[in-house]
Amino acid sequence: MKPTRFFALAALLISFIFPAAMRAEPTPADRVAEIQKALQAAKLDGWLFYDFRGSDPLAARILRLGDHASGSRRWFYYIPATGEPTKVVHSIERAKLDALPGKRVVYRGWEELHAEVREALNAVPVVAGVSPAKPRAAAAATAATTDKRTKRVAMQYSPRNDIPYISRVDAGTIELVKSFGVEVVTSAELVQQFEAVLTPAQKQSHVEASDKLHRVLMEAFSEIGRNIRENKPITEYDIQQFISRRLYEEGMTKEDGIVAVNANTANPHYFPTRESASPIKRGDFVLLDIVGKLRQPGAIFTDQTWTGFVGDTVPEEYVRIFNIVREARDAATEFVRKNVREGKRIHGAEVDDVSRGVIKRAGYGEQFTHRTGHSIGEEGHGNGVNIDNFETRDSRFITAGVCFSIEPGIYQEGRFGVRSEIDVYVGDKDIEVTGQPIQTEIVPILKAP
Repeated sequence: MKPTRFFALAALLISFIFPAAMRAEPTPADRVAEIQKALQAAKLDGWLFYDFRGSDPLAARILRLGDHASGSRRWFYYIPATGEPTKVVHSIERAKLDALPGKRVVYRGWEELHAEVREALNAVPVVAGVSPAKPRAAAAATAATTDKRTKRVAMQYSPRNDIPYISRVDAGTIELVKSFGVEVVTSAELVQQFEAVLTPAQKQSHVEASDKLHRVLMEAFSEIGRNIRENKPITEYDIQQFISRRLYEEGMTKEDGIVAVNANTANPHYFPTRESASPIKRGDFVLLDIVGKLRQPGAIFTDQTWTGFVGDTVPEEYVRIFNIVREARDAATEFVRKNVREGKRIHGAEVDDVSRGVIKRAGYGEQFTHRTGHSIGEEGHGNGVNIDNFETRDSRFITAGVCFSIEPGIYQEGRFGVRSEIDVYVGDKDIEVTGQPIQTEIVPILKAP
């Protein structure tokens, strides 16, 4: 084989073996071009980003500005649906947005800031009769007389604060932008598109992490059983640390998750410590809620909750509540699956209604004290659609490429709580429930194999 052909084939093989590592990160110019396509599809005139001392971490992530995006002064970055973006930066931090494409304008005082933002928002692509050589103010004045339509500009804003994860811009700044004659609309769907839609490599990282976490959870139940049979004292904290250590050995992040017994399981966010942990004994009800992801850049979290009983058979009081929770979980999952297969668009809030309805009809609506699920991304709680019409009213659509948990629960304070959590990835034509097999009955931890 000729050397050149050999090296070409070798390069091709490496690209298949290491697709994520070989994929170049999009440049800021590429990202802006993607955003402009999305704006055109959404029939929006532009997207206005704003930050003051780190007030909007979403802006830094979406624009790929890194850890040093915020400064001590305000900046704006306006991406029109077509045309050149505008960077509005303070005189003493004029290089803050240099990594981004577009025209830079510098302000000193607040009056200049207002004028520059107004002008950026009023700017339109080439207007008939306006020479590129004319001053910007003259061009804007001509544009104002030419285009009477109110511009619709997206910002990190949520009407009535329905989705607080999106509400990153303060009310005063929204008022300012509206005073320029602009209609401010929520960027919720845009944020989801650029923050929560997984790449194929990210999806695979989630699947791999889910499989590993499932195995470790099963090992944790076995570890409880082994210690109980050998009459060795063991606590919630011991099992938490066992899981954390095993996840790290599997190439995942070290997470101190939820390991709870009995009344502690009725607290959805109970985390044991060395000092406060309860012992695990025969006859105890056990809940494990663990998150983790692969230790690699861009990896996506997995989040799963399982329950078990320290005995060889599970008492009916636990089985009955678990069966209601399982039905709620599966009803929500099937609702998503059916609509995705049929090509119908549904909101995260609708899925919460389905799950919550099952629990309400069983008479435990007051004991279901949290949303049905949350977005999953590079953080355990991501920036996409949540399965929520309880804590918030999430009107975002279930979109291809997103990942979220479905985790209904019933919590009887002072007694016990049951939660069953799975992760769902949404494809173009169907969904995938990761971390198989999912739980269908409470684990009898001491039952003989």
